[in-house]
Amino acid sequence: MKPPAAAGKGGAVDPSLPRFRCQECRRALVVVGVDSYADRLPAHAASGNHASSVQGSVMGASRMENSYVVLSRQNRSQGPRIPPRPPSAAAPHTEPSQPTRAIEGSYIVLPPPAASIYKTPASEGGGAQLTPPGVNSSSPSPGNNSGFHSSVTVLKRAFEIASSQTQVEQPLCLECMRVLSDKMDKEIEDVNADIKAYEASLQRLEQEPYNILSETDFQKEKQKIEEEEKKLKAAIEEAEKLYSEVTSEMKDLEIKSKQFEELEERYWHEFNSFQFQLKSHQEERDAVFAKIEVSQVHLELLKRTNVLNDAFYISHDGVIGTINNFRLGRLSNVEVEWDEINAAWGQAALLLHTMAQYFTPKFQYRIKIHPMGSYPRVTDIHNNTYELFGPVNLFWSTRFDKAMTWFLTCLQEFAEFAVSLDKENNVPSEKSLKLPYKIDGDKVGSHTIVLSFNKNENWTKALKYMLCNLKWVLYWFIGNTSFAPPSGPVRAQSLKNKSS
Repeated sequence: MKPPAAAGKGGAVDPSLPRFRCQECRRALVVVGVDSYADRLPAHAASGNHASSVQGSVMGASRMENSYVVLSRQNRSQGPRIPPRPPSAAAPHTEPSQPTRAIEGSYIVLPPPAASIYKTPASEGGGAQLTPPGVNSSSPSPGNNSGFHSSVTVLKRAFEIASSQTQVEQPLCLECMRVLSDKMDKEIEDVNADIKAYEASLQRLEQEPYNILSETDFQKEKQKIEEEEKKLKAAIEEAEKLYSEVTSEMKDLEIKSKQFEELEERYWHEFNSFQFQLKSHQEERDAVFAKIEVSQVHLELLKRTNVLNDAFYISHDGVIGTINNFRLGRLSNVEVEWDEINAAWGQAALLLHTMAQYFTPKFQYRIKIHPMGSYPRVTDIHNNTYELFGPVNLFWSTRFDKAMTWFLTCLQEFAEFAVSLDKENNVPSEKSLKLPYKIDGDKVGSHTIVLSFNKNENWTKALKYMLCNLKWVLYWFIGNTSFAPPSGPVRAQSLKNKSS
């Protein structure tokens, strides 16, 4: 059997022949006739020496005789007369050539058990003739076809037997067989080296002298070994016991470890929840602190701002004094309604009453001011009450005049109280309260505050001077007190002063 490319040199390939492939290099192999094979087999291979060496490498040490199979020549000269193919043969087609490697001597090598099945009584030479001698191989007789089919079947069976016994897939081309032979030669060399090493060790062991123990020594050695065995068994039992204890402890520790992992997981969940709550509280706290800081800034601003200074704005409109834009007084050429004058007196009475009430009982509030909006009243030291509002008769306004006079007296007493308080606090005289206009009875400066039989211009000037003194007293009050406008704190301060 050889590659199909070789057929081009000796003749056409019979398309009826089955195609086989080398199981190693997968090259196509074709069965050819005896003469074609003999023509292409080298001389040293034809003599059987080379074939024997290949067979010895693959199958063992047996000879190569009858270890390869070649079929008898078919009638290749008659091209049109092609014998019928076996049913299992593949469809005829031209196999491509293999130019990369030489194909000389590519034939099938079988082991002796497989090759023996081809031996017949007539076969004595190097090959097994499947066609009986004397029969024309080119004859397309039915018997010839039957022999051809049986030969192909036997050849396939031979390949199967060779594969099963050599543990190598068959068929193989000669080149692959040489590679495999070299590989197996190397393995055989390794095995022979191992055999030599074992034999050397065995010889060395046989040459060693044997010390034969006496019965007594043998028993002692035996007893010693038995004791060591008992100790080892006891140690093994102890180790097994320790192993069981350690295993039990390991299980307990694994259970505890799992519990700790659950506790740790729960802890981290709670920790994260706590951190989230803490962060929320911190943000809320920071927001509150920011609000407190802003409130403190506003508080400091409010502390520096006295409500009385904004609540009672004292000024003038020409020669007429004003308080909260209410004119107090009138001129001959400027008519001011009594409602406006009454409102101005109400604001002045409320201011003086507030300042006097703040220092009660330290300030002897003998003359009581009753701020009642636009209808204020004044109570003298004899508990006589007078109306501090109009309209009144310009020629007979005794009660109104007395109310204005007692109001002026109350203002003078509060100013004297302020001066005495500055002395107690060691305030320098130049910084102590001094009224810009002297109050003497019903006079302010050089003008009387009485309306009866008085000119409007003089009365208006007296009222303007009175408001100016009231403004100075207000400035002193703002600089020496932290006034709280609600009545509750005023009353609490009064109670505190009483208790002290």
